[in-house]
Amino acid sequence: MTKNIPDLKSLIQQVLSTPSISCTSADIDQGNLHVIHLLASWFESLGFKCEIQILDEGKNKANLIATLGSGNNGLVLAGHTDTVPYDENRWQVEPFGLTEKDNRFYGLGSCDMKSFFAVIIEALKSIDLNKIKQPLIILATADEETSMSGAKAIAKHADKLGLKNARYAVIGEPTNMQPVRMHKGMMMEAIQLTGQAGHSSNPALGNNALEAMHKVISELLSWRDELQSKYKNPLFEVPVPTMNFGHIHGGDNPNRICGSCELQIDIRPLPGMKTSDLRAEMQQRLKHVLQETGTQFKTVPLFDGVDAMETEKNSELVKLAEKMTSSESQAVAFGTEAPYYNAIGLDTIVMGPGSIQQAHQPDEYIEMKALNPAVDIIRQLIEHYCCSNRF
Repeated sequence: MTKNIPDLKSLIQQVLSTPSISCTSADIDQGNLHVIHLLASWFESLGFKCEIQILDEGKNKANLIATLGSGNNGLVLAGHTDTVPYDENRWQVEPFGLTEKDNRFYGLGSCDMKSFFAVIIEALKSIDLNKIKQPLIILATADEETSMSGAKAIAKHADKLGLKNARYAVIGEPTNMQPVRMHKGMMMEAIQLTGQAGHSSNPALGNNALEAMHKVISELLSWRDELQSKYKNPLFEVPVPTMNFGHIHGGDNPNRICGSCELQIDIRPLPGMKTSDLRAEMQQRLKHVLQETGTQFKTVPLFDGVDAMETEKNSELVKLAEKMTSSESQAVAFGTEAPYYNAIGLDTIVMGPGSIQQAHQPDEYIEMKALNPAVDIIRQLIEHYCCSNRF
């Protein structure tokens, strides 16, 4: 059954050689369908039933749901198939391929996170798949790096896709194979103010949107202080929610009253804070602070946002992963697809080979020595949840 499956290095080389950049700029954005078909061919060779969920009319964005076995207590192994864009001038190796040097595999997506699918397949080679007693479900998604549209589509159709037959999920983002049970959420908002342009010699001729934005920034800073006083979690390196003022622009000339101004912010909430609640509170605060200015405003989500994730410390999966890896579960600042899987009732952790410090970097790589230990742990998880008579 496994004789047609390439070795681990070749698996990684083939997925890296299949471009799948996800970007908010349409001229850079690519589909991931070729990666999905490649993965489906391998999992079908192993006996999995593969369903390809098309996400857009152009049919170049898709998810893969590969299932082996049946029952009600299965395991999900999940990851995204897209990569971030790359700066060609800063790469010293070929992004779309595997370069082996210094005991590392270099290539775009090597760490974040195409190699995880190769790790899964390599683990399956050493298992008698006829002994699968509970379903093993492999999820490979699109657009994690931008809109999370792949994970959203899976969560929306979870029952139809058979995810009601699983109880546990492992997302193979790079964590150096340390289990992560909590991460912060993320929301990015544009605050757009519209005043009235006019000649700068007479302020009465206009309504300065930049001056109104000063009030907005002051209010947001005050709100940030309140949030950081109210919410704290010492398990995180930065134990409070953060709010970053990342981009501002407005007006066009020093001798004209600024007619419009836009501020873009990034908020990273802790577990227990909902992005929908934060968005509503922000709008109420801005409405209040601007009500006497005569300035019109609106807030525009730069993307839908991702809630924070938390899986209970005493979850069986968390305890098992801690035992297998001999490491305590972690809390991290970066976001993943985990909240969508938790929301459909799966106990979820994030755990995969490679370091997040290499993700999104020029000459991205994964250490070769990280792969075989990851294969061994994934094999143990599959055998524990899918091959035993536990249930």
